[in-house]
Amino acid sequence: MNVQHEIDLLVQEIERLGSKNAEGQTCVKFGVLFQDDRCANIFEALVGTLRAAKKRKVVNFQNEILLQGVHDNVDIVLLKE
Repeated sequence: MNVQHEIDLLVQEIERLGSKNAEGQTCVKFGVLFQDDRCANIFEALVGTLRAAKKRKVVNFQNEILLQGVHDNVDIVLLKE
């Protein structure tokens, strides 16, 4: 799979699992995304896809890298829908 295709799939999953924040942007907690069965089947390396999407300014989140458990409550905000 190419990176852009994985990012497109990530956007779809964030829209499916997320909700709108006060600014009207779709956001989802990292733990929700990480623990979702469908996401687990789609993404071989979810953290890598998230980093690529952040670099392309498709999503934004606080930390440089996200780890399951430690960063479960970190919001992933969709910048481009």
